[in-house]
Amino acid sequence: MNNGNIHLSVLVYVGDLIVVGNDSASIQIKVYLSACFHMKDLGVLKYFLGVEITRSPDGFYLCQRKYALDIISEVGL
Repeated sequence: MNNGNIHLSVLVYVGDLIVVGNDSASIQIKVYLSACFHMKDLGVLKYFLGVEITRSPDGFYLCQRKYALDIISEVGL
């Protein structure tokens, strides 16, 4: 959704959702979704689908370090 300067995105992967936006009022869509579906808010996004997410004043940093280390560990290296 893009309404003037307000941006809201809902990313869906199977049973997982990420709700992001630049307006805290618009992010309250989570309350509506919780009323419609059994879900819980895990707070600030840190890890999703093998990607670590870190927030900074300049934006977001995405890293797959943990995912790569898990694969290396699985194969015994």
